[in-house]
Amino acid sequence: MKNIFEISDSQTMIDRINLLKSDSNPGWGKMDVSQMLAHCNITYEMVYSDIHPKPNGFMKFILKLLVKDKVVNEKPYPKNNQTAPQFIIKGNRDFENEKNRLIDYIKKTQELGEENFEGKESHSFGKLTAIEWNNMFAKHLDHHLNQFGV
Repeated sequence: MKNIFEISDSQTMIDRINLLKSDSNPGWGKMDVSQMLAHCNITYEMVYSDIHPKPNGFMKFILKLLVKDKVVNEKPYPKNNQTAPQFIIKGNRDFENEKNRLIDYIKKTQELGEENFEGKESHSFGKLTAIEWNNMFAKHLDHHLNQFGV
């Protein structure tokens, strides 16, 4: 598993993102490349902004019980994995804008470092360790970059 907090590993992710083109086609799934980038940005929006509503206490309990381990462990996501409703992207997105936003989020996360994320409250799962944060970020990015062959 890549460590998104390490500059070399985050740069590897950025280099892969920069290999994408606005007409890159997925190996699986329904999203086009611009939608995929917007989809990946949501994970970071949930950390750095308040634009996504937080689940209520009961839903957060269910997410922690049934979803958290699948998201924060090191096991790769399967192809065509079910996507949570708040991560579904509809409509057209601007490729360059979404790509640049994602790269900026990766850089910001790396610069803030593991210390900033140790014990940090997640949007849906409660407090996570820096390792769990890393797994969530790195695994999700890797999954979608593989989806588009980079």
